[in-house]
Amino acid sequence: MAILKLARMGHPVLKRTADAINDPTAPEIRRLIADMVDTLADASGVGLAAPQVHVPKRLVIFHIPESRAREALDDDMEEGEDEEGEDEEDEEDEEDEEDDEENGNGDAVPMTVLINPEIEALSDETVIGVEGCLSLPDMIGRVPRFRHIRYKALTPDGSNIEREVSGLHARVVQHECDHLEGI
Repeated sequence: MAILKLARMGHPVLKRTADAINDPTAPEIRRLIADMVDTLADASGVGLAAPQVHVPKRLVIFHIPESRAREALDDDMEEGEDEEGEDEEDEEDEEDEEDDEENGNGDAVPMTVLINPEIEALSDETVIGVEGCLSLPDMIGRVPRFRHIRYKALTPDGSNIEREVSGLHARVVQHECDHLEGI
């Protein structure tokens, strides 16, 4: 397909709320998805929102390669260590580990396409993590995100997708969906 030009910080398309997609199966949407996948691969990114390629539509794509998933899981485990580097053991940590396994936290996520996504925070708990953005090259920052979310969307074939996720998966979805809101 084609590698699309990335919108950079300050571009008006990144500042506006994206428009809903009426027909997720339309040929132009399929073409946009294919071009976004090529663009994401070329940029070595994890996620991309349509506004980042100058298309003000409610569409995001993302994937979490196994290497990034393992990295994120290692980071989460480090946060659970005390000052001497020993693991703190309590019931809450065990519950968190069970939640992580259940929600796929630490697992790779294949390329996923979300059309007209909606996000719901499942608790008020937030986690601060380091994020980068293809529209802000060479910049990273510490960003608070909800730890556990549910997202719903349409897929390219028009079916519904709904998932409850946490960890890096939740962070990536929230980041990409912020682009749809002009954030």
